[in-house]
Amino acid sequence: MLAPLLAVALFFAAIVTALVYLHVEEVAREQEAVQRDVEYTQQRLRLRLLESQEQLASVARETSNRELDTDDFRARAMALLDQYPEMQGLAWIDERRRVKVASGTLNTLSPPPRQDIRPSETQDDFAAFSQARDMNQPAYLLRADSFEDVPMMRIYVPLTERNRFAGAVLAEVSVDALYRHGVPNEVSARYAISLLGEQGRVLAGIAIPNKPGTAWQMPWIQRTGSYTMPVSPLGTGLSIRGQPYRASLGLVGSGLFWLVSALSAMTGWMLIANWRHTRRRVQAQQALVSETNFRRAMENSMLTGMRAMDLTGRITYVNPAFCQMTGWSEAELVGRSAPFPYWPENDHELLMSRLQDELAGKHAPGGFQVRVKRRDNSMFDARLYVSPLVDAMGHQTGWVTSMTDITEPNRVREQLSASHQRFTTVLEALDASISVAPLGGDELLFANKLYRHWFGTQADGHLRLVAQAGVPANPTSDESLDTVDSFAGLPTDALADTETESGEVFESALGKWLEVRTRYLSWVDGRLAQMVIATDISSRRLAEEQAATQAERAQNASRLITMGEMASSVAHELNQPLTAINNYCNGMVSRIKEHQISEPELLGALEKTAHQAQRAGQIIQRIRSFVKRSEPNRSPSDVNLIVAEAIELAEIELRRRNVRLNHYIAARLPMVMVDPILIEQVLVNLLRNAAESIDLAQRPTSQRLVELRVVPKQMETGAVLEFSVQDNGNGLAPEVLARLYEAFYSTKADGMGIGLSLCRSIVESHLGRMNGENIYNGAHIAGCRFSFWLPLAEAPDPAARTTATSLPTSG
Repeated sequence: MLAPLLAVALFFAAIVTALVYLHVEEVAREQEAVQRDVEYTQQRLRLRLLESQEQLASVARETSNRELDTDDFRARAMALLDQYPEMQGLAWIDERRRVKVASGTLNTLSPPPRQDIRPSETQDDFAAFSQARDMNQPAYLLRADSFEDVPMMRIYVPLTERNRFAGAVLAEVSVDALYRHGVPNEVSARYAISLLGEQGRVLAGIAIPNKPGTAWQMPWIQRTGSYTMPVSPLGTGLSIRGQPYRASLGLVGSGLFWLVSALSAMTGWMLIANWRHTRRRVQAQQALVSETNFRRAMENSMLTGMRAMDLTGRITYVNPAFCQMTGWSEAELVGRSAPFPYWPENDHELLMSRLQDELAGKHAPGGFQVRVKRRDNSMFDARLYVSPLVDAMGHQTGWVTSMTDITEPNRVREQLSASHQRFTTVLEALDASISVAPLGGDELLFANKLYRHWFGTQADGHLRLVAQAGVPANPTSDESLDTVDSFAGLPTDALADTETESGEVFESALGKWLEVRTRYLSWVDGRLAQMVIATDISSRRLAEEQAATQAERAQNASRLITMGEMASSVAHELNQPLTAINNYCNGMVSRIKEHQISEPELLGALEKTAHQAQRAGQIIQRIRSFVKRSEPNRSPSDVNLIVAEAIELAEIELRRRNVRLNHYIAARLPMVMVDPILIEQVLVNLLRNAAESIDLAQRPTSQRLVELRVVPKQMETGAVLEFSVQDNGNGLAPEVLARLYEAFYSTKADGMGIGLSLCRSIVESHLGRMNGENIYNGAHIAGCRFSFWLPLAEAPDPAARTTATSLPTSG
């Protein structure tokens, strides 16, 4: 009995051992398959995330380069949301974490304007934003406890503008959508794939719970375990886990093992043949289902309406877009014949004729435009394209029509046409000639009415104006065989944004002075063109010439008036040398008659007489050069010489009024580009006014002092030379200060009121400024100071004095 029992035990042990061994081997293979498929799925998810990251980085680069404005960003965002279904929202955040543009689920970040990221953001959001800013790399944030308990993942892609952090592009990715679109169908069909958070929480997918009763019922059976690995580039923040739906049971563990093996060997060829046939059928069925689903998805996703009719004109199919356009459902349209419910009542005859031509094969390749009535009786414009519907055998079974809503394009086209007409009307009515021509060509791209009136319809006038204004119209050389201009390779957008160049030319053919303004622009066809605007300024030039002549006459008249007012002082100044000459002559005559003079004494008396005559001649010469009429002549002038000439003329008035003059001229002053006679005239006027102010104040002799200072000074506009004349008179009254430079206003009984007004005009004509102010000693007015500034010439005077001049002059 032991032998059969031992044989049975050995047989049973052998069967069990074989089953266990085969099961362990099968579990190991299944475990390897799980690991391989999970790694493959992880690679698919990683590649999909990296592809999304590259798209976001491209958007970030274009945004940083200012190639995208807010509208372009919003359009680009909508395209990305359509392309990547797992991407739920996209936003543009500046460096202060304020939202500029948001789309999708991040639309809640947009209102109100300049709002920061939603108030409920966690510290992890701030940390991810800071990481993207500090590392200048994309930062990922897994929000398992995000809004409405929907697991979301945020991607912060930094914006860098000129090596400076300028914000970030924020994308919000749904973990569930990432699972649905990133996990391959063949993997999810074999395993329960799930995406886990940091705490092992299931964020998306399917998780199979463990069954505790199986282990003690069948302890020798080892089930295939799950496999978990992180999803890069998120690291350990997001993991993927794969679990088999059921553990393999291995071979059948019963006494019929060898019988099953024998029967399996006998029926193996039938099973293999049946399996191969079934596999081909399943594959064909899966391919057919996938193709059908793909085509149905394409039809449902199209924005263009599709309608199919049979050869008799009966509707056999409409897609959702067609139903949405017309407002009628598919059930209400399929099976209908003409007239269709979306035909307007007034267009039945026209549309019926179109339908007959369509059924007869007479359709235009470019389509035709019709009006379509919606279910709510509203109308819209549509363009229809008709083509034959051919089956797989090549037989025509009907007609397929695509319909596009063109209401908005028609409205835009009409608005553009009206806008173009208004713009053309304005340009035609301008009193300036406007023309546009391409660089390097003689084609006239645009010319308004005045240009055609002046120069005709050719580009000769355009090119002539450009040449006379000194702006190159064709940078290429006529002798060179190279037809590439000098602008080749340069960005035309930057060239078109340059400032306008202008010049004034005389067009002899028209007998007019024209102000010519040119600038580069990009023409509608992308070519670089040059626009020329010519304005008739003949009347303005004539007015400017007359104004210059009047100003010159006023300056000469002012100098004559100044000399007239100084006539008594000049007469007194000339009386001294003339009296000395008369005395010397009378003395010499008396002594010669009495023979009481020797030859050396006679020579000495004659030399003194000649000296006095020379002194009188110098006074007259200075007055003559001051009042002599001459054309304005600006040239580099020596400041010391100008001041010396002005002091010599003003000293006559100063001595008559018993006023002393102290003047200071800084050392090593550069040359100034001025008209020395006009600046001398300003200084003489200011010195005379200062002497008159002191005389009217009746100051004592020791206090009758005028100070003249010439020093360099740095202003906001650059380096200038400051001339200041200061007196200790009674100063200026408030009402006088308010009307200080008003023409023909004077506080003198016999004054004409053009002195200070003309002085300021002279200074401003030299690009300078003039100022008058009172000097206060506490609350008491202690005098007055007039200052004016002149811009310095660029080149310094090499012969400038190396020491300052500070000399007192006694009156």
